[in-house]
Amino acid sequence: MSEKLPGNTEEAASVAAELRKEINYHSQRYYVEDAPEITDAQFDVLMRRLLQIETLFPEVTTADSPTQKVGAQPAAGFGPMAHPTPMFSLGNAFSREDLRAFDARVRGGLDGLPVEYVVEHKIDGLAINLIFENGRLVRSATRGDGQVGEDVSANVRTIKSLPHRLQDAPPFLEVRGEVYMPRKEFERLNAAREAAGETLFANPRNAAAGSLRQLDACVTAERALDIFVYGIGAREGIALSSHSDTLNYLAKLGLKVNTNFQIFTEIEAVADYCESWMERRSTLGYDIDGLVIKLNSLEGQRRLGFTAKDPRWAIAYKFPAEQAVTRVEDIFVRVGRTGVLTPTAILQPVRLAGTTVSRATLHNEDFIKEKDIRIGDAVVIHKAGEIIPEVIRSLSEQRTGTETIFTLPAECPECGQQVVRQVGESAHKCINPGCPAQQREGLFHFVSRDAMNIDGLGPAVVTAMLESGLVTDAADLYSVTAEKLSKLERMGVKSAANVQAAIAASKGAGLSRLLFALGIRFVGVKAAGQLARHFGDIEKVKEASFEELTAIDEIGPKIAESVVAYFASEDNLELIEKLHRAGVKLTEEKPDETNVPLAGKTFVLTGTLPTLTRSEATARIEAAGGKVAGSVSKKTHYVVAGEEAGSKLDKARQLGIPILDEQELLLLLQTDTTVV
Repeated sequence: MSEKLPGNTEEAASVAAELRKEINYHSQRYYVEDAPEITDAQFDVLMRRLLQIETLFPEVTTADSPTQKVGAQPAAGFGPMAHPTPMFSLGNAFSREDLRAFDARVRGGLDGLPVEYVVEHKIDGLAINLIFENGRLVRSATRGDGQVGEDVSANVRTIKSLPHRLQDAPPFLEVRGEVYMPRKEFERLNAAREAAGETLFANPRNAAAGSLRQLDACVTAERALDIFVYGIGAREGIALSSHSDTLNYLAKLGLKVNTNFQIFTEIEAVADYCESWMERRSTLGYDIDGLVIKLNSLEGQRRLGFTAKDPRWAIAYKFPAEQAVTRVEDIFVRVGRTGVLTPTAILQPVRLAGTTVSRATLHNEDFIKEKDIRIGDAVVIHKAGEIIPEVIRSLSEQRTGTETIFTLPAECPECGQQVVRQVGESAHKCINPGCPAQQREGLFHFVSRDAMNIDGLGPAVVTAMLESGLVTDAADLYSVTAEKLSKLERMGVKSAANVQAAIAASKGAGLSRLLFALGIRFVGVKAAGQLARHFGDIEKVKEASFEELTAIDEIGPKIAESVVAYFASEDNLELIEKLHRAGVKLTEEKPDETNVPLAGKTFVLTGTLPTLTRSEATARIEAAGGKVAGSVSKKTHYVVAGEEAGSKLDKARQLGIPILDEQELLLLLQTDTTVV
């Protein structure tokens, strides 16, 4: 049956209280009494419904609610698995002063007792909980919310270094560890994905998480994941007195323990050791993003206890954003879909923040002049937002006199036509609309995830289609047959059929995606959505005047001018007619005003979400009646936070604004919950 959401706070509080009572009862039957009365799926529906109500009505949330845990809820697609003992996160230290403050708190809490610390590598992977019964591995789960994780037992069993049976093990043992992807495997996997035209993983951590969460364990098995174990939760029949004893005991059982740990009695020595690994981490076969410092005495750990979120006896020392020094071997110019020339530095390959970097964008000629970057220069690079390689500065003091000053070409490197710099802009552009580079880049954009989202049409395949004459513009994609595709290099019959099916499926993507896919200047995902929802039909967009366009919320003069100019072009009108004849949907259903769950709500997005791009999340929020803003204020209703969330998340906490993860956002976007 389908149950509507509560209509007011009083009703929400009543429904939430009943759900909590029911969930707690079934948790007891399932996790404690081992006598469940409902299925895992039914239990999960109850949890999702409670979470949805508390998200819509945060004022009814109670401190003891089953939803109030550390971290994120288990992802859909895997059954929930409760941890026998909680898996806490760690507080962070970023400096020697932070470590000293931690040490002072520990010593103050132990009333002068001797202090000894164990310092270990903080593996950059995915936390895992392993349950052994009589030495046999029976269950495995991700950390999840610290109380309940995702049951990934089948996938964990594919890790070759993890024994399925332990020798001389106790009757029950809960083991904590970190699943990671070795650097060599990460590079192999990304090379294979690039060759297949697939999206690359940003770093080994993301690759490990994505691999462990595969619904098909066979896919996980193909990726050489590894594991280090580092702790024990619940146990029967063993007595240990220190964390170092725990590590040695785990190794004795045959589990893989990272041997790069040391014991210290003074915090200054701990700080020295942490700082020493900033430079040495590149020598490892795996990524670390810091070190973990733990009080060695288990009795001391018990006495210090926990805060609401993390242990008082442990802390993570996090490395600062990584930088590297390399050399500019050359600078080449790429012509984009709008004709803009973008200089890119070809770098001497260097390891940086978990990946090998061999190129970095130099943005435009002004950027190069401002930073005085020359071919042959030694340069300092970092990853902007931990993802995009960027040149910070050149090391002019290391110049030998052989360096070359770079200037942008006066002619397009792709078509030979004139390059001009628009007045008031920093960009140089090729003014030839028939430039093959613009055609190629335009097609890359048209099929991309945020546009028509045609799976399997990566850059290599699109380039091959252009070079073979299969297509000349986006509309030609819809007349390409699987038979013709199968004749392309490295394109088998099955792959060709899949691509052809994906192309056909994209016909129904709708006007919002199409407007973005057309590559109209200044029209991003957000503006495309606004236009599609306002007009509902591309014919009305074509006929819209400048005044009509600027009357739409968040459509400014630049966007309006660009839209008018685009539809004034006969070539563009011919392309749209070809798309129409091919059966591409040129309309968008206007939102049902009675079904806009986020009407009047303002959202701010920060960080990287697990499955949604920033633009996809924005489009979904706006389609549900919500608004996405760029900064946090008292008028913000929700902040949606992903990995590497920044200052926006901190400000949201300061202002007491509800913080959502991706799953909570998706729940908000639903208008009702189906109960099975």
